[in-house]
Amino acid sequence: MEFVDGRFELREIQKLEGHTDRVWSLAWNPATGVDGIPSVFASCSGDKTVRIWEQSSSTSSSWLCKAVLEDTHTRTVRSCSWSPSGKLLATASFDATTAIWENVGGDFECISTLEGHENEVKSISWNASGSLLATCSRDKTVWIWEVQVGSEFDCVAVLTGHTQDVKMVQWHPTMDILFSCSYDNTIKVWADDGEDEWSCIQTLGEPNNGHSSTVWALSFDASGDKMVTCSDDLTLKIWGTDSTMQPADTDGFAPWRHLYTISGYHDRTIFSVHWSREGIIASGAADDAIRIFVENEEKDGLVDGPLYKLLLKEEKAHDMDINSVQWSPGEKRLLASASDDGTIKMWELASVSC
Repeated sequence: MEFVDGRFELREIQKLEGHTDRVWSLAWNPATGVDGIPSVFASCSGDKTVRIWEQSSSTSSSWLCKAVLEDTHTRTVRSCSWSPSGKLLATASFDATTAIWENVGGDFECISTLEGHENEVKSISWNASGSLLATCSRDKTVWIWEVQVGSEFDCVAVLTGHTQDVKMVQWHPTMDILFSCSYDNTIKVWADDGEDEWSCIQTLGEPNNGHSSTVWALSFDASGDKMVTCSDDLTLKIWGTDSTMQPADTDGFAPWRHLYTISGYHDRTIFSVHWSREGIIASGAADDAIRIFVENEEKDGLVDGPLYKLLLKEEKAHDMDINSVQWSPGEKRLLASASDDGTIKMWELASVSC
């Protein structure tokens, strides 16, 4: 693989400005960036707005703000997520609501507002089919919403089990299994028993090689067989599940297990991690730095589990904390990062000639 001997750098393509407060989260539209369709992504901020950015048709290395979604949320917009079709955008806010936006002829209209959480909604995620939506909150709960005909969303489950603030929810890329990570240092795995009853089927945490502090984010590899998590304990952890690793239980569920810990590369809280379709892991942290990791294919065969190596580091990627790093779903090695400094940066992972 080219990462074994190659030399790489992160080239800054563009700095996007417009938000007037910290930028919390980024989300690429999965229906764009392919077949000649310009890439589109959303950003959300402490300025109570969401911005829609589109790749310029004249130059692939330029992005323009095409829309500003405002006057709906009354507090910080903490998270945003596109439906798999790219037709709907969900935004989660500290005002305890989730808004659903539809692109109608280039204009975004708020078609539904979901209420129920007691306070700040921290994260939101669509399942692979777009039929379910998950939200989580400072109120320690995870809610699952079912998409009905039209613009109706019904809450079908309120999941309790975390003992503190839930920071992120993320659906498995191919199965209707939900993952949540929390201030209580754990990752919980939730599933439907087949009779519309959702429950926690596994908790990943100490003493079984779990994180020792707040778990901020998680991301799956392209196959969905591996997951990476990041934490206030300054580590990234790789988890795996596969029937070849260990037998599935009586319900056919193969539990997740810890494979490897990446440590010693960030010196402040790691807020965001994202695994690209090509197998490249990016992390962003409160040390203003971005780190890029790849699997080390030259690992010692005697070591149990995969090893990951640092491909490169970008020390002062932003002037302040980095809250989100997201690889483009397109073919190009394109990375977007968002920061407390109010800006978004576009980066290209490029090889360096000797």
